[in-house]
Amino acid sequence: MDLTIPRNLKEFKSHLQDPLYRNSFYILLTLISGAIFGFIFWIIAARVYNQQEVGLNTALISVVGLIAIISFLGLDQSIIRFFPERNKFTMLTTSSIVIMIATILFGIIFILGIDMWSPDLVLIKNNLFAFFISLVAFSLTTPTANAFIAYRKSKYYLFQSLLMNLRVLLVLLPFLGTLGIFFSFGISSVIAIIFSFIILYRIIEKSSDERILRIDKNFLRESLHFSAGNYFFSLFITIPIYLLPILVLNVLGSNQTAYYYIAYTIASFLFMVSAAFSTSLFVEGSHGESLRKNTIKSLLAIFSILVPLALFIFVFGGYILGLFGKDYTEGLELLRVMIISSFFYSICQVYFSIEKVRKNIKDLIIISFLIFALLVGLSYFLMVKFGILGVGYAWIISYFLGSLFVMFKMLKL
Repeated sequence: MDLTIPRNLKEFKSHLQDPLYRNSFYILLTLISGAIFGFIFWIIAARVYNQQEVGLNTALISVVGLIAIISFLGLDQSIIRFFPERNKFTMLTTSSIVIMIATILFGIIFILGIDMWSPDLVLIKNNLFAFFISLVAFSLTTPTANAFIAYRKSKYYLFQSLLMNLRVLLVLLPFLGTLGIFFSFGISSVIAIIFSFIILYRIIEKSSDERILRIDKNFLRESLHFSAGNYFFSLFITIPIYLLPILVLNVLGSNQTAYYYIAYTIASFLFMVSAAFSTSLFVEGSHGESLRKNTIKSLLAIFSILVPLALFIFVFGGYILGLFGKDYTEGLELLRVMIISSFFYSICQVYFSIEKVRKNIKDLIIISFLIFALLVGLSYFLMVKFGILGVGYAWIISYFLGSLFVMFKMLKL
């Protein structure tokens, strides 16, 4: 199998016939387009709303993301791993129903303890219906997106993302008020999830799978070990993304939260490269394709894209931050530090996909917990000492140490 990087349009088209590259292309295009629209969204939001409002809304969006991650219960990963071998309709409906119930329960817990978790967000109590609708819709976007990816129909994942990006227009609606950033996010999630279920039903309708709306207890039981392991793995890896803005808000205030969130948003362009190829690697491995060859192809593709993109953002990061407003250039040093961490992050992401295919849950939990503990613990400690830049140092240290362990394990492939 060809492991070279395409040098012209003809070779690029040839590579797209490979399921790994084709799926990766759509996933990467989805993530990049989402990031570009997100970039535009935050530029508009930063100019329409003051820094305090931006900080509060970003923290609230982080809360929704955090609750969603907690509510997945590992089923979002089981959808990809077990899709090729089980009834797809019952898997999707079972996962969606369980995730929806968990989301509502965790949402209620958050609201009941909001005075303790984050007093600054207590104003959401006046908009509970909108909060829960947005929360449930956002939580269901991931299992439906993973169903598209597992089907090797990632182009529909792209369409779902484009609907999510309607928030760029919705944020300008004046009647949404102080929480307009959050509400535009919620409305677009609702539109995207309606589209996703309609398309998935039509795709499944063309297959031979029996379409009965029920909870598949056999699937839940058989995937319990894998789902439970991936639940803790996903918590450890993903929670810091949503927890850190809340931590910054409580320690440094809403203005610094805005600086951090914008810097992270730009750096996330780099994280998306590894996310796309590692996800596709997971899909192809789950379909029984060669893990060693696809790992090599993924790493070559990731770094061929990551190096020039990282260099561009490193050099022009100040100009990019300036688009959000003059004050946001204060996050330039943080952005540059996070750029460095993206290389270590990529190595870890590829390793995670390898172990998910192998169902090696023990190692996944161990390394993800170490990264989680280092990232959150060091962020708090270094933030107190170095300010917002300390969070960037924490990203580098935690993923550098994680990548050392990961590279040792991958050499045994």
